[in-house]
Amino acid sequence: MSAALGSDAIASSSHSSYWEDALLAARLFALDPAGLGGVVLRAAPGPVRDRWLDTLRDLLAPGTPLRRLPSSIEDDRLLGGIDLPATLKAGRPILQNGLLAEAHGGVVIMAMAERTSASVAARIAAVLDRREVVLARDGLTRLIPAAIGIVALDEGIGPDEQLRDILAQRLAFHLDLQDLHDRDLAAASIPADMRAARARLGEIKRPPDDIVAALIVTAARFGIDSLTAPLLALRVARASAALAGRGAVDESDAIVAARLVLAPRARSAPPSEENAADAEEDAEAEPPPESSDTATSEPQQSQALEDVMCDAVQAALPPGLLDLLKNGMGQRNPPSRRNGTGTTQTSLSRGRPVGVRMAPMRAGARLALVETLRAAAPWQPIRRAERGGKAKRIEVRQEDFRIRKFAQRRESTIVFCVDASGSAAFHRLAEAKGAVELLLGEAYVARTYAALIAFRGAAADLMLPPSRSLTRAKALLSALPGGGGTPLAAGIDAAMLTALGERARGRATLLVFLTDGQANIARDGQASRALGFEHAMLAARQLAVQKLPVLFVDTSPRAREEGARLACAMGARYIALPQAHATAMRDAVRAAMP
Repeated sequence: MSAALGSDAIASSSHSSYWEDALLAARLFALDPAGLGGVVLRAAPGPVRDRWLDTLRDLLAPGTPLRRLPSSIEDDRLLGGIDLPATLKAGRPILQNGLLAEAHGGVVIMAMAERTSASVAARIAAVLDRREVVLARDGLTRLIPAAIGIVALDEGIGPDEQLRDILAQRLAFHLDLQDLHDRDLAAASIPADMRAARARLGEIKRPPDDIVAALIVTAARFGIDSLTAPLLALRVARASAALAGRGAVDESDAIVAARLVLAPRARSAPPSEENAADAEEDAEAEPPPESSDTATSEPQQSQALEDVMCDAVQAALPPGLLDLLKNGMGQRNPPSRRNGTGTTQTSLSRGRPVGVRMAPMRAGARLALVETLRAAAPWQPIRRAERGGKAKRIEVRQEDFRIRKFAQRRESTIVFCVDASGSAAFHRLAEAKGAVELLLGEAYVARTYAALIAFRGAAADLMLPPSRSLTRAKALLSALPGGGGTPLAAGIDAAMLTALGERARGRATLLVFLTDGQANIARDGQASRALGFEHAMLAARQLAVQKLPVLFVDTSPRAREEGARLACAMGARYIALPQAHATAMRDAVRAAMP
C-alpha cells in the first residue's frame, strides 16, 4: 500500500511540475504572441483546458484582439474578400477583412485544430511567416497586416489525430494536458510587471554564440531535423530574459527554452553514455593542441552547456518515453497525416462543406449563392456599360458561378493474410484476431472494414469477409484452425483478389501479411520448399504490379532473408515483430494505411 501511495505522490509531483511549465509557457507566449507563433494545446474540453485559457486571457495585454476560428472555415471569412452588401450599394468593389486580419496584434484560438484541412493550415502558416495576409482574388490584390499568435486546441483521441505538421512546427509550445486533473492545478500567479517585460523584450541583446550553438546541437541530439525549433527556442529564451527582468539572455533562459520547446519535439534519444565514453577516450588518446587557456575554455563551457540542456530536455520528457525513444518506438509528435482510416474524398452533394470552387452548374451540384454574387459584383459597372447602362440590377454570367465542395470520409479495408501453419500458428492467429478486433472496435467512426485470410495445409481460406461487425468477427474468428504446411503463394493470391475486389468498390485497401516467409507448398499443392518459395516470389511480383499498399510483418524469432526478399518483391513495407502483440500490430497497420 505504501508503494502505491509513493507512486501516486510521484505522479502528482510530475503533474504539478508539468502544470507549472504550462503556466510558464502561457506567460512567455503572452509577452510575444506573434514572435513565438503559438501554442498547441492537446487536451479535451474541461476544467484543465479552461483554466489554462483563462490564465492566458488574464496575461494578455488589455485590449488584445481574441478571435475564435472554427475547424471548417471558408477563404472569404479566413482571409477576406468582397463585401457583397457594401459593393452592391456603392457600385464598386469594397473589400472586407478576414478573421486573421481582424486579429492583428492578438491571438486566434483554433477550435478542434486536429480537423483543420491542409489548405487552411497552409494559409495560416503563410500568414504566420509573413505577418500579413496576401489577398489576391476576384481581380483585386491587397496586403493586410496580420501579426498574430495561434492557440491550437487539439482534441484528437489517438496519435494519428493531430494538428497538421506545416502549422504545428511554427508554434513554439506543444503542451499535452490530457493526463492532468483539476486537483493537480495550482493557482496561477499573474506577474505584476508584464507591461515592463513587454517593453524590455525589444531591448534584449542578441544571445551569445555559445548559447545559439548549444540550442542547435541539443536539437540535433534529439533528432529534431528542423531549424524552426531552435529559432523558436531562441525567441523563447529572449522572452524568458525579459520576463525575469534581465537585459540579456543567459544560460538559465536557454535551459528554459530547451525544456519547453525542444523536449516536446524529441524524435530520438541522445547518444548513449557508452558512445560518449568512447569519444572521450579517443579524445584523450590524441595529444591536446597547443593553445592558450582562453582559447580552450570557451569550447569546454559550450560543451558543458549542451550537456545541461540535454539533461533538462530528458527531465522534461514524460516517464518511460526516453526508453521508447532509445528503442525507436516512441516518436513524439510525428508529422500529422490522414491515414487510411481517415482519408477523404470530395463530393458535390454529400459530406462536410470544405469551401467553394469556380465551376459550371450541373446536375447534383449545389450553388453557393452568396459567393456567386460576390464574384459577379466587381464586374457590374463594366457589364452595365456594355449594355448602355440599361442592364439588370445585377448580371450573373457563367464564369461567376461558384459551386460548394464537400468532403466525406473514404471507406477503407484492411486485409489480414495470416500464416496459420506450423507450431507458431497459435500465437500468430491469436494476435491477428486481437488486432482485427481492435481495428473493428474503431470501425464505426473510422469507416474501416477488416478481412482475414488464413493459409495452411494446401490452400488459403477467406475466414472473415470484409466486415465492420465486431460481433460477427468474433464469432467467425473463435474457431480459426491452425497447423500444417505453408502455402504462401496461395495466401498471396487470395489476399490480392480480395483487395482488388475492395478497390473496385471504391475503398482504400491495405494488405497485411503475418508470416515468417518459410513457404513449403507450391501453387499446385506439391510439398516442396524450393518450389513453394519460388511460387511465393512469383505471386509477390504479381501483387507488386497492382500497386496496392502492403505491410509485411515478419513473425519469425529472428529476421530471415526470405521475409525481406518477399517484402521487396511485393513493394511492401517490412517490419520485424517476433512478438507481434495485437496492440503493436494495430498501431503498425494504422501507420501504414495510405
